[in-house]
Amino acid sequence: MLIFVEKVNERLTYAFDFIFKERDLDYMFTSDESEFEEYSEAKFNYSNKNLGNAPSIVPSSILFEKNITNYSIDLSLFNKEECFSLNGICDPVACIFYILTRYEEYQSKFKDKHGRHIGKKSVLYQFGWHEKAVCDRWSENILFFISSQTSFRFEKKKYSPQIIPTFDIDKAYAYKHKGILRNILGYLKDFYSRDTKRTKERRMVLSGSKKDPFDNYDKIFDIQGRGFDVKLFWMLGNYGKYDKNISHKNRRHRRLIRKMDTIASIGIHPSYRSNANEFNIHSEIERLQSIIKKHVRSSRQHYLMLLLPQTYQQLIEQEIQDDYSMGYADIIGFRAGTARSFHWFDLTKNKKTALRVHPFCYMDGSLNEYLQLSTNEAEERIAQLYIETQNYGGQFIFLWHNDTISDYGHWAGWSKVLEFSLRLHELQES
Repeated sequence: MLIFVEKVNERLTYAFDFIFKERDLDYMFTSDESEFEEYSEAKFNYSNKNLGNAPSIVPSSILFEKNITNYSIDLSLFNKEECFSLNGICDPVACIFYILTRYEEYQSKFKDKHGRHIGKKSVLYQFGWHEKAVCDRWSENILFFISSQTSFRFEKKKYSPQIIPTFDIDKAYAYKHKGILRNILGYLKDFYSRDTKRTKERRMVLSGSKKDPFDNYDKIFDIQGRGFDVKLFWMLGNYGKYDKNISHKNRRHRRLIRKMDTIASIGIHPSYRSNANEFNIHSEIERLQSIIKKHVRSSRQHYLMLLLPQTYQQLIEQEIQDDYSMGYADIIGFRAGTARSFHWFDLTKNKKTALRVHPFCYMDGSLNEYLQLSTNEAEERIAQLYIETQNYGGQFIFLWHNDTISDYGHWAGWSKVLEFSLRLHELQES
């Protein structure tokens, strides 16, 4: 496939790589009109020029600019597939770039109390597309459009997405190994709030007569034993309002981490406070590396504190290669319009980076706490996300916590939702 463009740049290459190379298709750019007109095989015109019989799309200016600017966005239609227009120009290539790079988040004023971009204020949510892999849908639509007018042939694939369960370890235990001071303060808090059930439970756990409710590592072992590529993200920040794990110096905590490292890939879970100080990320990564005796190259933000471009720039500085934070807390679906992993594009530098982003489709807390779904409703929504991934490609990654998988507290009955997610391959085949 030969594609005519007036000028090749990083933004163009990034967008067309996703459309073509992600689907194992080759393409070439040319800015030579004579070469393009004389080319006898499949070709496509992505410019403002009128170049004869080749199919064409009039491009938006977004792929030819270097700055981050504001665009008016309206619902539009290209080749029977809904997309949007940027400043009145319907260009699905530009739409892909806009969503994949998270362009809107660089200037977003829609922040929650934690400073996170709000999913329900995103462009995809506003158009009702947040549970669709729109970047893949638009890519296929462009390819079918070209196929309909040239000798180029695009055949849609049926995918078998890899199911990847991931767990954030924010609090390794509910009561155990917290030290005398934290347990005394815990007792006092329970006493003054008259929470007799919690007081009794704390006493039983600390006396050894009851298992700690957050100690569900045997279940994670079982999941790995069934052949799943389990990924854990461990929080090792200093104690604070939003960072409540037990001390990284605690020998039993360190022993637990080393034990889990034998069966799962462990990445860093940068603390809440690390967003305000890059030194904290560096320190927390070093703590984890000293425990597991290997380099840490993967990460997911605690509280999903993904602030663009700062968060990813800091992770690159710390030699993180893979990030798993691309998803929302308040909604489920495809934050970047795809379930495929992709290289992050830094709009402030106008270049593709080495950092690979792995989007997740849903988080446990989004289903139960934010959306307040029943377990049956949650399973229906999860099944639809899986079918979308099956139709358009990628990995089916989802996020749970060690404290949410044991039917404890307001998570009673939710372990079956995790099991449902793990068995999606079987359920779809049946």
